[in-house]
Amino acid sequence: MTVSYPSQALLRQKQEALDFQDLQGLLRLEWKIGNISLFSGFYTRIDQVFILWGLICAGIFITAQFLPISWYQQAIGWSVLTAIATVAMVMLTWFWVNVENLRWLIYSWVGLMCAGVAITDLGIFLGWGAVLMNLCPLWLGVTAIGYLLTAWGVRSRAFLLMTGIHLGGLVLLPYCGGWQFLTTGLIMGISLLVLAELQWDMRPPIDSNFLTPEQKLFNKQQYQLRQIENLNKM
Repeated sequence: MTVSYPSQALLRQKQEALDFQDLQGLLRLEWKIGNISLFSGFYTRIDQVFILWGLICAGIFITAQFLPISWYQQAIGWSVLTAIATVAMVMLTWFWVNVENLRWLIYSWVGLMCAGVAITDLGIFLGWGAVLMNLCPLWLGVTAIGYLLTAWGVRSRAFLLMTGIHLGGLVLLPYCGGWQFLTTGLIMGISLLVLAELQWDMRPPIDSNFLTPEQKLFNKQQYQLRQIENLNKM
């Protein structure tokens, strides 16, 4: 089967003409001092998930690198936090994945997170040396699989790039010496925050049964506006 990818730039400035499913739960932030704007941005629920996981991933691996907390305490704390974040991910993305016909993708991410946590916790509590020595490669590999599935699902070269970055991290780790946890946290965290801040490429809107005729028409008009915007930038 031939898989086609959109001709848009992999990563670019965020588009203003959002589809109906992206407007649900949209978060707008604007920080000002007087009339001076310090920051202005908006985040869809998908972006919010990226930020959530980006902060969690960075926090987990940077904590493992620098703080003298026992592995058992970290395993319990981070497992609970990962479970909470996984539930939040499903809740935030559920409408979007239904519209985009990508429920299988969120199930895949949930499965990957559960498998990763299970292997990590078993390695820590049962003293499996092979797991303990390879926690960073384990999570880079799990995340790379998730990105690859996402790239296929949404037809995105940006997620293929993220897959390559995480696989490249696997190659880089042996040269990081005692800084493998920090390196892993930076790769995973920064990748997610970049995806949250920029617009990534994906296939055009589909004819979803979860949208009303009016909502489908709205998405069609928004898509046309984005096409015009892209042409004006060329």
